[in-house]
Amino acid sequence: MDLAMPAAAAAALDALERRGYESYVVGGCVRDALLGREPHDWDICTAAPPEAVEAVFAGSRVLETGRKHGTVTLLTEDGPLEITTFRREGTYSDARRPDTVEFIDDIHEDLLRRDFTVNAMAWSPRRGLRDDFGGREDLAAGLIRCVGAPAERFGEDALRILRALRFAARYGFAVEEATAASLHALRETLCRVSPERIFSELKGILCAPGAGDMLRTFPEVFFVFLPELAPCLGFDQRMPEHHQYDVWHHIACTVDAIEADPVLRLTMLFHDAGKPASFTWDPETGRAHFYGHPARGAAMADAALRRLRSDNALREAVVALVYDHDFRSGGNRRAVRRLLARLGEENARRLVSVILADAAGHTPATGARMTARAEELRALTDEILAEGRCLTVGDLAVGGGDLLALGMAPGPGVGRVLRTLLEEVWDEKLPNGREALLRRAEELKEETP
Repeated sequence: MDLAMPAAAAAALDALERRGYESYVVGGCVRDALLGREPHDWDICTAAPPEAVEAVFAGSRVLETGRKHGTVTLLTEDGPLEITTFRREGTYSDARRPDTVEFIDDIHEDLLRRDFTVNAMAWSPRRGLRDDFGGREDLAAGLIRCVGAPAERFGEDALRILRALRFAARYGFAVEEATAASLHALRETLCRVSPERIFSELKGILCAPGAGDMLRTFPEVFFVFLPELAPCLGFDQRMPEHHQYDVWHHIACTVDAIEADPVLRLTMLFHDAGKPASFTWDPETGRAHFYGHPARGAAMADAALRRLRSDNALREAVVALVYDHDFRSGGNRRAVRRLLARLGEENARRLVSVILADAAGHTPATGARMTARAEELRALTDEILAEGRCLTVGDLAVGGGDLLALGMAPGPGVGRVLRTLLEEVWDEKLPNGREALLRRAEELKEETP
Protein backbone atom coordinates (compact mmCIF):
# COMPACT_ATOMS: atom_id res chain seq x y z
CA MET A 1 0.00 0.00 0.00
CA ASP A 2 1.00 3.61 -0.46
CA LEU A 3 -0.25 6.72 1.33
CA ALA A 4 -0.52 10.05 -0.45
CA MET A 5 0.89 12.15 2.35
CA PRO A 6 1.07 15.94 2.37
CA ALA A 7 4.50 17.17 1.32
CA ALA A 8 5.25 18.50 4.80
CA ALA A 9 4.55 15.15 6.50
CA ALA A 10 6.68 13.29 3.93
CA ALA A 11 9.52 15.80 4.42
CA ALA A 12 9.33 15.49 8.22
CA LEU A 13 9.50 11.69 8.06
CA ASP A 14 12.44 11.89 5.69
CA ALA A 15 14.29 14.38 7.89
CA LEU A 16 13.92 12.11 10.96
CA GLU A 17 14.92 8.98 9.04
CA ARG A 18 18.04 10.69 7.62
CA ARG A 19 19.13 11.35 11.20
CA GLY A 20 18.74 7.65 11.94
CA TYR A 21 15.38 7.72 13.76
CA GLU A 22 12.76 5.15 12.77
CA SER A 23 9.55 7.11 12.11
CA TYR A 24 5.98 6.56 10.93
CA VAL A 25 2.70 8.33 10.35
CA VAL A 26 0.31 6.77 12.82
CA GLY A 27 -3.27 6.45 14.02
CA GLY A 28 -6.23 8.14 12.42
CA CYS A 29 -4.52 9.15 9.19
CA VAL A 30 -3.57 5.54 8.46
CA ARG A 31 -7.05 4.32 9.42
CA ASP A 32 -8.81 6.84 7.17
CA ALA A 33 -6.44 6.27 4.26
CA LEU A 34 -7.15 2.53 4.41
CA LEU A 35 -10.88 3.31 4.40
CA GLY A 36 -10.49 5.49 1.32
CA ARG A 37 -11.25 8.66 3.28
CA GLU A 38 -9.21 11.84 3.25
CA PRO A 39 -7.28 12.13 6.53
CA HIS A 40 -7.64 15.43 8.37
CA ASP A 41 -4.61 15.16 10.65
CA TRP A 42 -1.23 13.58 10.00
CA ASP A 43 0.47 12.52 13.23
CA ILE A 44 4.00 11.17 13.37
CA CYS A 45 5.57 8.79 15.87
CA THR A 46 9.32 8.41 16.06
CA ALA A 47 12.18 6.80 17.92
CA ALA A 48 13.71 10.29 18.31
CA PRO A 49 13.40 11.70 21.86
CA PRO A 50 11.82 15.15 22.10
CA GLU A 51 15.12 17.02 22.30
CA ALA A 52 16.31 15.20 19.18
CA VAL A 53 13.10 16.12 17.33
CA GLU A 54 13.70 19.77 18.23
CA ALA A 55 17.28 19.48 16.99
CA VAL A 56 16.21 17.92 13.68
CA PHE A 57 13.81 20.81 13.08
CA ALA A 58 15.95 23.52 14.64
CA GLY A 59 15.35 25.86 11.72
CA SER A 60 11.56 25.52 11.92
CA ARG A 61 8.87 26.62 14.35
CA VAL A 62 8.37 23.91 16.93
CA LEU A 63 5.92 24.20 19.83
CA GLU A 64 6.40 22.20 23.03
CA THR A 65 2.70 21.32 23.18
CA GLY A 66 3.12 18.13 25.22
CA ARG A 67 6.84 17.71 25.67
CA LYS A 68 6.43 16.05 29.07
CA HIS A 69 4.59 13.23 27.31
CA GLY A 70 6.87 13.24 24.27
CA THR A 71 4.87 15.40 21.87
CA VAL A 72 6.03 18.51 20.03
CA THR A 73 4.19 20.27 17.22
CA LEU A 74 5.94 21.24 14.00
CA LEU A 75 4.30 24.17 12.23
CA THR A 76 4.34 23.67 8.45
CA GLU A 77 2.75 25.16 5.36
CA ASP A 78 0.36 22.18 5.30
CA GLY A 79 -0.68 22.78 8.90
CA PRO A 80 0.59 21.61 12.29
CA LEU A 81 2.21 18.17 12.60
CA GLU A 82 2.26 16.44 15.97
CA ILE A 83 5.44 14.42 16.42
CA THR A 84 5.48 12.05 19.39
CA THR A 85 8.30 9.88 20.66
CA PHE A 86 7.65 6.13 20.97
CA ARG A 87 6.67 5.63 24.60
CA ARG A 88 5.60 3.20 27.26
CA GLU A 89 3.07 4.49 29.80
CA GLY A 90 2.63 3.90 33.51
CA THR A 91 -0.60 3.83 35.51
CA TYR A 92 -3.49 6.27 34.95
CA SER A 93 -4.49 7.38 38.45
CA ASP A 94 -6.71 10.19 37.09
CA ALA A 95 -8.29 7.96 34.40
CA ARG A 96 -7.06 10.38 31.77
CA ARG A 97 -3.29 10.82 31.53
CA PRO A 98 -0.47 8.41 32.44
CA ASP A 99 1.34 9.14 35.70
CA THR A 100 4.68 8.32 34.07
CA VAL A 101 5.98 8.10 30.52
CA GLU A 102 9.08 6.22 29.42
CA PHE A 103 10.54 7.09 26.02
CA ILE A 104 11.52 4.00 24.04
CA ASP A 105 12.71 3.03 20.56
CA ASP A 106 10.26 0.15 19.95
CA ILE A 107 7.28 0.85 17.70
CA HIS A 108 5.50 -2.31 18.88
CA GLU A 109 5.48 -1.14 22.50
CA ASP A 110 4.21 2.26 21.38
CA LEU A 111 1.33 0.78 19.38
CA LEU A 112 0.46 -1.51 22.29
CA ARG A 113 -0.62 1.46 24.45
CA ARG A 114 -3.16 2.75 21.92
CA ASP A 115 -6.92 2.42 22.33
CA PHE A 116 -8.34 0.44 19.38
CA THR A 117 -6.78 -1.78 16.76
CA VAL A 118 -7.97 0.46 13.92
CA ASN A 119 -6.06 3.34 15.53
CA ALA A 120 -2.93 1.27 16.29
CA MET A 121 -1.50 1.10 12.78
CA ALA A 122 1.55 2.96 11.50
CA TRP A 123 2.98 3.44 8.04
CA SER A 124 6.37 4.38 6.69
CA PRO A 125 7.33 4.91 3.04
CA ARG A 126 10.48 2.89 3.84
CA ARG A 127 8.87 0.02 5.79
CA GLY A 128 5.25 0.00 4.69
CA LEU A 129 2.35 -0.81 7.02
CA ARG A 130 2.96 -1.77 10.62
CA ASP A 131 -0.16 -3.52 11.89
CA ASP A 132 0.68 -5.60 14.96
CA PHE A 133 -2.86 -6.10 16.29
CA GLY A 134 -5.05 -6.83 13.30
CA GLY A 135 -6.36 -3.33 12.70
CA ARG A 136 -6.64 -3.80 8.95
CA GLU A 137 -8.70 -6.98 9.43
CA ASP A 138 -10.98 -5.16 11.88
CA LEU A 139 -11.46 -2.35 9.37
CA ALA A 140 -12.49 -4.88 6.76
CA ALA A 141 -14.82 -6.60 9.24
CA GLY A 142 -16.27 -3.30 10.48
CA LEU A 143 -15.26 -3.80 14.12
CA ILE A 144 -14.08 -1.54 16.93
CA ARG A 145 -11.84 -3.69 19.13
CA CYS A 146 -9.55 -2.68 21.98
CA VAL A 147 -5.83 -3.28 21.71
CA GLY A 148 -5.08 -5.98 24.27
CA ALA A 149 -7.39 -6.37 27.27
CA PRO A 150 -10.41 -4.03 27.02
CA ALA A 151 -10.63 -3.56 30.80
CA GLU A 152 -7.05 -2.27 30.83
CA ARG A 153 -7.64 0.16 27.98
CA PHE A 154 -10.85 1.54 29.50
CA GLY A 155 -9.25 1.60 32.93
CA GLU A 156 -6.49 3.85 31.60
CA ASP A 157 -8.93 6.40 30.22
CA ALA A 158 -12.67 5.95 30.78
CA LEU A 159 -13.43 8.37 27.96
CA ARG A 160 -12.39 5.59 25.59
CA ILE A 161 -15.82 4.10 26.32
CA LEU A 162 -17.43 6.98 24.45
CA ARG A 163 -14.66 7.07 21.85
CA ALA A 164 -15.51 3.47 20.98
CA LEU A 165 -19.12 4.47 20.40
CA ARG A 166 -18.09 7.52 18.39
CA PHE A 167 -15.88 5.53 16.03
CA ALA A 168 -18.55 2.86 15.65
CA ALA A 169 -21.18 5.53 14.90
CA ARG A 170 -18.93 7.41 12.48
CA TYR A 171 -17.96 4.41 10.37
CA GLY A 172 -21.05 2.26 10.78
CA PHE A 173 -19.03 -0.38 12.65
CA ALA A 174 -20.05 -2.78 15.41
CA VAL A 175 -18.26 -2.86 18.75
CA GLU A 176 -16.47 -6.20 19.12
CA GLU A 177 -18.11 -8.50 21.70
CA ALA A 178 -15.46 -8.45 24.44
CA THR A 179 -14.93 -4.70 23.98
CA ALA A 180 -18.69 -4.09 24.19
CA ALA A 181 -19.02 -6.21 27.34
CA SER A 182 -16.15 -4.39 29.02
CA LEU A 183 -17.33 -0.88 28.17
CA HIS A 184 -20.78 -1.78 29.48
CA ALA A 185 -19.36 -3.23 32.70
CA LEU A 186 -17.10 -0.21 33.27
CA ARG A 187 -19.57 2.48 32.19
CA GLU A 188 -19.80 3.99 35.69
CA THR A 189 -16.13 5.00 35.45
CA LEU A 190 -17.31 7.76 33.12
CA CYS A 191 -18.21 9.59 36.34
CA ARG A 192 -14.46 10.24 36.71
CA VAL A 193 -14.27 12.07 33.38
CA SER A 194 -14.72 15.84 33.14
CA PRO A 195 -18.10 17.05 31.82
CA GLU A 196 -16.41 18.98 29.02
CA ARG A 197 -14.72 15.86 27.62
CA ILE A 198 -17.94 13.85 27.88
CA PHE A 199 -19.92 16.55 26.09
CA SER A 200 -17.41 16.74 23.26
CA GLU A 201 -17.68 12.97 22.68
CA LEU A 202 -21.47 13.04 23.03
CA LYS A 203 -21.73 15.61 20.24
CA GLY A 204 -19.40 13.50 18.12
CA ILE A 205 -21.58 10.42 18.61
CA LEU A 206 -24.84 12.25 17.98
CA CYS A 207 -23.59 13.90 14.80
CA ALA A 208 -22.32 10.63 13.31
CA PRO A 209 -24.34 8.58 10.79
CA GLY A 210 -24.81 5.69 13.23
CA ALA A 211 -25.94 7.76 16.22
CA GLY A 212 -29.30 6.03 16.53
CA ASP A 213 -27.69 2.59 16.55
CA MET A 214 -25.45 3.57 19.45
CA LEU A 215 -28.43 4.96 21.41
CA ARG A 216 -30.37 1.76 20.83
CA THR A 217 -27.47 -0.60 21.55
CA PHE A 218 -25.80 1.08 24.53
CA PRO A 219 -28.52 3.11 26.31
CA GLU A 220 -27.15 2.43 29.81
CA VAL A 221 -23.84 4.03 28.85
CA PHE A 222 -25.59 7.31 28.02
CA PHE A 223 -27.67 7.15 31.21
CA VAL A 224 -24.49 7.35 33.32
CA PHE A 225 -24.14 11.06 32.48
CA LEU A 226 -27.74 11.67 31.35
CA PRO A 227 -29.73 9.93 34.11
CA GLU A 228 -32.83 12.00 33.35
CA LEU A 229 -33.22 10.04 30.10
CA ALA A 230 -33.23 6.59 31.74
CA PRO A 231 -37.03 6.48 32.32
CA CYS A 232 -37.52 6.76 28.55
CA LEU A 233 -36.13 3.26 27.93
CA GLY A 234 -39.00 0.81 27.62
CA PHE A 235 -41.64 3.44 28.39
CA ASP A 236 -44.74 2.34 26.47
CA GLN A 237 -46.59 5.35 25.05
CA ARG A 238 -49.80 3.28 24.93
CA MET A 239 -51.14 5.00 21.83
CA PRO A 240 -50.48 2.48 19.04
CA GLU A 241 -52.40 4.53 16.49
CA HIS A 242 -49.73 7.24 16.88
CA HIS A 243 -46.62 5.62 18.33
CA GLN A 244 -44.73 2.58 17.07
CA TYR A 245 -41.84 2.75 19.56
CA ASP A 246 -41.23 3.24 23.26
CA VAL A 247 -39.97 6.73 24.12
CA TRP A 248 -36.26 5.85 23.96
CA HIS A 249 -36.44 4.11 20.61
CA HIS A 250 -38.60 6.95 19.28
CA ILE A 251 -35.84 9.36 20.36
CA ALA A 252 -33.19 7.24 18.62
CA CYS A 253 -35.24 7.17 15.42
CA THR A 254 -35.71 10.94 15.39
CA VAL A 255 -32.02 11.62 16.05
CA ASP A 256 -31.22 9.73 12.85
CA ALA A 257 -33.96 11.57 10.95
CA ILE A 258 -32.52 15.07 11.37
CA GLU A 259 -29.53 16.93 9.96
CA ALA A 260 -26.23 16.10 11.69
CA ASP A 261 -26.01 19.41 13.53
CA PRO A 262 -25.31 19.52 17.32
CA VAL A 263 -28.27 21.81 18.08
CA LEU A 264 -30.73 19.71 16.10
CA ARG A 265 -29.52 16.32 17.28
CA LEU A 266 -29.40 17.37 20.93
CA THR A 267 -32.92 18.75 20.50
CA MET A 268 -34.14 15.35 19.32
CA LEU A 269 -32.28 13.62 22.16
CA PHE A 270 -34.25 15.67 24.71
CA HIS A 271 -37.47 16.49 22.88
CA ASP A 272 -39.56 13.77 24.55
CA ALA A 273 -37.51 13.41 27.73
CA GLY A 274 -40.41 14.85 29.74
CA LYS A 275 -42.93 12.22 28.64
CA PRO A 276 -42.49 9.61 31.38
CA ALA A 277 -42.87 12.24 34.12
CA SER A 278 -45.95 13.80 32.49
CA PHE A 279 -47.79 10.58 31.59
CA THR A 280 -51.43 10.30 32.58
CA TRP A 281 -54.04 7.69 31.66
CA ASP A 282 -57.71 8.30 31.15
CA PRO A 283 -59.51 5.01 31.89
CA GLU A 284 -62.80 6.30 30.47
CA THR A 285 -61.40 7.02 27.04
CA GLY A 286 -58.55 4.52 27.21
CA ARG A 287 -56.12 7.21 26.08
CA ALA A 288 -52.71 8.26 27.29
CA HIS A 289 -51.77 11.93 27.68
CA PHE A 290 -48.47 13.73 28.12
CA TYR A 291 -49.67 17.20 29.08
CA GLY A 292 -46.81 19.65 29.57
CA HIS A 293 -44.09 17.28 28.39
CA PRO A 294 -42.37 19.89 26.16
CA ALA A 295 -41.84 22.22 29.14
CA ARG A 296 -40.61 19.33 31.29
CA GLY A 297 -38.25 18.21 28.54
CA ALA A 298 -36.93 21.75 28.11
CA ALA A 299 -36.16 21.95 31.84
CA MET A 300 -34.38 18.59 31.69
CA ALA A 301 -32.35 19.69 28.67
CA ASP A 302 -31.39 22.92 30.40
CA ALA A 303 -30.21 21.12 33.54
CA ALA A 304 -28.31 18.44 31.63
CA LEU A 305 -26.56 20.85 29.27
CA ARG A 306 -25.54 23.09 32.15
CA ARG A 307 -24.12 20.04 33.92
CA LEU A 308 -22.16 19.10 30.79
CA ARG A 309 -20.78 22.66 30.50
CA SER A 310 -22.42 23.38 27.16
CA ASP A 311 -21.86 26.84 25.74
CA ASN A 312 -24.81 29.14 26.36
CA ALA A 313 -25.82 29.68 22.73
CA LEU A 314 -26.14 25.95 22.03
CA ARG A 315 -27.94 25.28 25.31
CA GLU A 316 -30.44 28.10 24.82
CA ALA A 317 -31.23 27.02 21.26
CA VAL A 318 -31.81 23.39 22.30
CA VAL A 319 -33.99 24.38 25.25
CA ALA A 320 -36.11 26.71 23.10
CA LEU A 321 -36.62 24.07 20.41
CA VAL A 322 -37.50 21.34 22.90
CA TYR A 323 -40.02 23.71 24.50
CA ASP A 324 -41.70 24.43 21.16
CA HIS A 325 -41.25 21.05 19.44
CA ASP A 326 -44.99 20.30 19.67
CA PHE A 327 -45.96 23.70 18.21
CA ARG A 328 -49.19 23.72 16.21
CA SER A 329 -50.10 26.88 14.31
CA GLY A 330 -53.48 25.70 13.06
CA GLY A 331 -52.91 28.07 10.16
CA ASN A 332 -52.91 31.01 12.60
CA ARG A 333 -50.54 33.68 11.35
CA ARG A 334 -50.58 35.46 14.69
CA ALA A 335 -49.34 32.30 16.41
CA VAL A 336 -46.50 32.03 13.90
CA ARG A 337 -45.58 35.70 14.39
CA ARG A 338 -45.40 35.06 18.13
CA LEU A 339 -43.23 32.01 17.49
CA LEU A 340 -40.90 34.02 15.26
CA ALA A 341 -40.68 36.74 17.89
CA ARG A 342 -39.87 34.14 20.53
CA LEU A 343 -37.41 31.99 18.57
CA GLY A 344 -36.00 34.20 15.85
CA GLU A 345 -35.79 33.17 12.20
CA GLU A 346 -32.96 30.64 12.54
CA ASN A 347 -34.60 28.63 15.30
CA ALA A 348 -38.04 28.91 13.71
CA ARG A 349 -36.64 27.28 10.59
CA ARG A 350 -34.88 24.69 12.73
CA LEU A 351 -38.25 23.94 14.33
CA VAL A 352 -39.61 22.86 10.94
CA SER A 353 -36.80 20.28 10.77
CA VAL A 354 -37.54 19.18 14.34
CA ILE A 355 -41.22 18.54 13.57
CA LEU A 356 -40.32 16.64 10.40
CA ALA A 357 -37.84 14.45 12.31
CA ASP A 358 -40.41 13.87 15.06
CA ALA A 359 -42.86 12.74 12.38
CA ALA A 360 -40.40 10.06 11.27
CA GLY A 361 -40.70 8.40 14.68
CA HIS A 362 -44.50 8.06 14.56
CA THR A 363 -46.84 5.74 12.70
CA PRO A 364 -47.18 6.51 8.98
CA ALA A 365 -50.61 8.12 9.32
CA THR A 366 -49.63 10.36 12.23
CA GLY A 367 -46.28 11.10 10.61
CA ALA A 368 -48.06 12.31 7.48
CA ARG A 369 -50.19 14.73 9.51
CA MET A 370 -47.13 16.03 11.33
CA THR A 371 -45.28 16.47 8.06
CA ALA A 372 -48.18 18.56 6.74
CA ARG A 373 -48.07 20.63 9.94
CA ALA A 374 -44.34 21.26 9.46
CA GLU A 375 -44.80 22.32 5.84
CA GLU A 376 -47.59 24.67 6.87
CA LEU A 377 -45.27 26.25 9.43
CA ARG A 378 -42.55 26.58 6.80
CA ALA A 379 -44.94 28.30 4.37
CA LEU A 380 -46.33 30.73 6.96
CA THR A 381 -42.82 31.55 8.17
CA ASP A 382 -41.75 32.32 4.62
CA GLU A 383 -44.81 34.52 4.04
CA ILE A 384 -44.42 36.51 7.24
CA LEU A 385 -40.71 37.08 6.77
CA ALA A 386 -41.22 38.07 3.12
CA GLU A 387 -43.74 40.69 4.24
CA GLY A 388 -41.19 42.17 6.63
CA ARG A 389 -43.72 42.06 9.45
CA CYS A 390 -43.01 43.55 12.85
CA LEU A 391 -41.97 40.70 15.14
CA THR A 392 -40.38 42.28 18.22
CA VAL A 393 -40.66 45.50 20.22
CA GLY A 394 -37.44 46.57 18.53
CA ASP A 395 -39.20 46.40 15.15
CA LEU A 396 -41.87 48.95 16.17
CA ALA A 397 -41.75 52.34 14.49
CA VAL A 398 -41.70 53.94 17.97
CA GLY A 399 -39.60 53.28 21.03
CA GLY A 400 -39.37 54.01 24.70
CA GLY A 401 -38.01 57.49 24.08
CA ASP A 402 -41.09 58.36 22.06
CA LEU A 403 -43.36 57.31 24.92
CA LEU A 404 -41.36 59.37 27.42
CA ALA A 405 -41.74 62.34 25.06
CA LEU A 406 -45.52 61.83 25.32
CA GLY A 407 -45.23 62.42 29.04
CA MET A 408 -45.11 58.85 30.31
CA ALA A 409 -43.13 58.33 33.47
CA PRO A 410 -40.05 56.08 33.22
CA GLY A 411 -40.69 52.57 34.51
CA PRO A 412 -42.35 49.27 33.66
CA GLY A 413 -45.43 51.03 32.26
CA VAL A 414 -43.42 52.01 29.19
CA GLY A 415 -42.60 48.39 28.50
CA ARG A 416 -46.21 47.32 28.97
CA VAL A 417 -47.44 49.91 26.46
CA LEU A 418 -44.82 48.88 23.90
CA ARG A 419 -45.83 45.25 24.35
CA THR A 420 -49.50 46.15 23.84
CA LEU A 421 -48.63 48.06 20.68
CA LEU A 422 -46.68 45.05 19.40
CA GLU A 423 -49.56 42.66 20.03
CA GLU A 424 -52.03 44.94 18.28
CA VAL A 425 -49.69 45.11 15.28
CA TRP A 426 -49.50 41.29 15.33
CA ASP A 427 -53.31 41.16 15.36
CA GLU A 428 -53.34 43.64 12.44
CA LYS A 429 -55.41 46.06 14.50
CA LEU A 430 -52.69 48.67 13.98
CA PRO A 431 -50.26 49.37 11.17
CA ASN A 432 -46.61 49.61 12.19
CA GLY A 433 -46.56 53.32 11.39
CA ARG A 434 -45.25 56.04 13.65
CA GLU A 435 -48.36 58.26 13.67
CA ALA A 436 -50.81 55.42 14.29
CA LEU A 437 -48.66 53.99 17.06
CA LEU A 438 -48.27 57.35 18.79
CA ARG A 439 -52.03 57.95 18.68
CA ARG A 440 -52.65 54.56 20.24
CA ALA A 441 -49.88 55.15 22.78
CA GLU A 442 -51.65 58.36 23.88
CA GLU A 443 -54.78 56.32 24.58
CA LEU A 444 -52.86 53.64 26.43
CA LYS A 445 -50.98 56.25 28.46
CA GLU A 446 -54.26 57.32 30.07
CA GLU A 447 -54.94 53.70 31.06
CA THR A 448 -51.46 53.04 32.42
CA PRO A 449 -50.77 53.83 36.10
